[in-house]
This record gives sequence, structure tokens and C-alpha cells, in this order.
Amino acid sequence: MKKMLAMLLALSMMLSLAACAGGNDAQTTAAADGTTAAQEETQGATEAATQGAEETTAAGETVEVMSYDEYMAAELDTLVVVEAAVQAKQSWWEDQATVYAQDEDGGYFFYNLACSEDDYALLTPGTWIRVTGYKSEWSGEVEIMDGTFEIIEGESFIAEPTDVTELLGTDELISHQNELVSFTGMTVEAADDSGAAFLYNWDGSGTEGDDLYFNASYNGETYTFTIESYLCDSSSEVYSAVKNLEVGQTIDMEGFLYWYEGVNPHITSVTVVE
Repeated sequence: MKKMLAMLLALSMMLSLAACAGGNDAQTTAAADGTTAAQEETQGATEAATQGAEETTAAGETVEVMSYDEYMAAELDTLVVVEAAVQAKQSWWEDQATVYAQDEDGGYFFYNLACSEDDYALLTPGTWIRVTGYKSEWSGEVEIMDGTFEIIEGESFIAEPTDVTELLGTDELISHQNELVSFTGMTVEAADDSGAAFLYNWDGSGTEGDDLYFNASYNGETYTFTIESYLCDSSSEVYSAVKNLEVGQTIDMEGFLYWYEGVNPHITSVTVVE
């Protein structure tokens, strides 16, 4: 028994010495590296925080809500945040919505907003939304693409159309891009060599239900206008009104000042005045 106890004590002392030696070696190695365990832990936390900050910057940190002027001054392909009131909805498809909106200073075109069908039903004219997305340009049309939105509180706002007839053919016209505008005293012109007052699609290749294209002149210059079928389909009053136009009639119009390789208004109302 005594021999067994002596052997156990000896073994215990050997294990203790080995542990101390190992600890001394680790401390020596850490000292050689100039870093203690505590220092390593602190350094690791600092590196993680720095990496997190870089990732936040790379992903696009929080952007303040912009005024219309600030939005227009922003570079293309940058993250922007704006607040505006819905004026009209163009379409919903596969959880994406396209919306015309406006505030007191200017108009916006939101293309492919992430939007459920239920939320799309809530986007009624006058409703204020905050949109976060990327400022983009497509064939001259400045828009916010691939954004997200939230409905915010605000008194319902429906824009009054701005008469831009006198601005047709001027550089100033584009400053009203995407706004609700009006054109007055325009004369219907032939849409093609056949003398038709309108065409299905820009080249006449379409059928009932497709976009309508028609021409109208002012001060001797002719401009092309569009009934965007996703915005105003074949059951709408304006669609029928354009189909009944006659060359030579004088008309007043309202619509959104869309842009495609130049001015390409999306018309929502046509009234024959003569």
C-alpha cells in the first residue's frame, strides 16, 4: 500500500512539473511574438469591428431622405432615398411594381419596386411612400430602379398638371420629367403615311390592347405621344378617345412626362376641343 501511495505521489509530481513546463513554454512563445492571450483577444475584437464597418460602407450606409433637388443632383447608380406621393400605378408583376409619384417640387418614376400584390393595392393616388433604391437612367429616362418602399404618414397629395405646351422643343422641358403635365391646343397629325390618326405600337405592328401612338403638333412642330397600355388599358376612356381621333382635330391632353430617346409623354387624358 505504501509503495502504491509513493508511486502515485511521484506520478502526480511529474505531471505537475510537465504542466508547469508547458505553461512556461507557451508564455515564452507569446512573449516572443509580443502578444499575450488577452492582447490577441482584444486584437481579434478590433479586427472584427473594423471588418464590420467596412462591410457596412460597402453595402451602402444609411442615406438621409433627399429633397427633389438633392435627388436630381445625385450621381447615377448611387443609393438614394426620397419621399413622394403616388400619382398613378403602371403595373404589378411578380412582386414588382412600377409607379409614378410626385412631391411639391418634382416627379419620380419608380421602376420595379419590390412589392407584394397586397401592398400594391395600398398604393392609391395621394398615398405617401418612402423609397430606397438606385438612381438610374434608361434612354434618357431618369428613374429609381430595384427599390423598396414603405408607406408613411402624410396628407394626401394629388398634383395639379403643369402646362408645358410652350416648353415643347426647348431644353427647359426636361426639367419637368416625370411630372404630371398638360398640353393644350395641340393639332392631331397623321401617325403614318396612310393618314391614320393613331397606330398600335410605334410601328403599327400591334393590335387591340397594345400601346397606342399618335402625333400632335404645336407651332409647326410635331411630337409623338403614347398611351401606355399597362397604365391605361384598352378599357380606359383615354384609350377609346385616341382610337376615335381624327387628323386635324384640336385636343388638350394630360399625362406624365416620360422620356425615351427624347420626350415621350404617357398620356392619361385626351379631350377634343374643336
